[in-house]
Amino acid sequence: MRIAVNTRLLLKGKLEGIGWYTYETLNRITRAHPEHEFIFLFDRPYNREFLFSPNVSARWLPPPTRHISLFTPWFEFAVPWMLKQSKADVFVSPDGHLSLRSKLPSVAVIHDLNFHHLPETLPLPIRNYYNTFFPRFARKATRIATVSEYTKRDIVASYGISADKIDVTWNGSNMAYHPLTAPEVEQVRGRITRGRPYFLFIGLIIPRKNLGRLMQAYDAFRQKTGIEIDLVVVGEKKWWDEEHEAVFRAMRFGADVHFLGRLEPNMLAQVLGAALALTYVPVFEGFGIPILEGFSAGIPVITSNVTSMPEVAGEAAVYANPYDVNSIAEALEKVAVSEPLRSALVTAGLERRKQFSWDITANRLWDCIARAMA
Repeated sequence: MRIAVNTRLLLKGKLEGIGWYTYETLNRITRAHPEHEFIFLFDRPYNREFLFSPNVSARWLPPPTRHISLFTPWFEFAVPWMLKQSKADVFVSPDGHLSLRSKLPSVAVIHDLNFHHLPETLPLPIRNYYNTFFPRFARKATRIATVSEYTKRDIVASYGISADKIDVTWNGSNMAYHPLTAPEVEQVRGRITRGRPYFLFIGLIIPRKNLGRLMQAYDAFRQKTGIEIDLVVVGEKKWWDEEHEAVFRAMRFGADVHFLGRLEPNMLAQVLGAALALTYVPVFEGFGIPILEGFSAGIPVITSNVTSMPEVAGEAAVYANPYDVNSIAEALEKVAVSEPLRSALVTAGLERRKQFSWDITANRLWDCIARAMA
């Protein structure tokens, strides 16, 4: 079989959530199935390190989809043309976008429907595109893969898709994340917070990641308890808007918030492993990979009690209402003041982590692709 794959998010040095899903699953699937030919479709010059095995070839199809206005030309003209030219048997899209003009069997990986539930958090052209086309992609797909039972139910309820058409693959996390030794923790903290313990936020700084309320909760925690714990923020300021800026400027303890930007996995593993706790409280997630990263790093996890987060974290996290600043502040305090609780959370998290891996994800995605090809 010739399996064509949308690999436009395999960007050297710029892998984010769906990019990592694409990388980790395809790296395993292509090596595990040398009997099939894989054709990777890139929208810009590609790095050859993404051609994971001898049965992978690449096609570069302009225009680069750097703006939402270029999505339709790429998916509706460049992609179907190449699918026909390459005589592909199936099209796989790890970011959920399909070609409505192609008649090939297809697999769409739909990670979540945040744009359906929270359209106000996205610029108008983006939310209009997603809410116009993703219902059509879901109906067009031969099969759909998704990353949680929550999102599967959401797709069924929101788009009227049969549950029998949807396969849950879960997510994994990078094997670079692991517990640090006490001297390593001390060294990392000395480098970024003058030796003080810190809460850690990981994620793109966009509205649904809820950094604004987390900063307010952190300030409230510091004012109430007087405990000198810093807040470290890892992530690109993609949509750092006036609201984020106003919250930050109003903070009493803003000087103890450290913005590190985007970090490579090996550096992030150090920053993560040295944290007192991961504070990951988005208002909406299809899965929440940072939860697994916190578990793998052997640190306590504080997360949201909505959407997919309880499904992923189970009994291994402290939960907060992401819409309630006081609830988040109380969770910070609970973890900060109780060493026995932190220890119990670490033990539970390391055990919970065993239920998820990229090997499991890749195997489940392959099963989904095989069903589509059948």
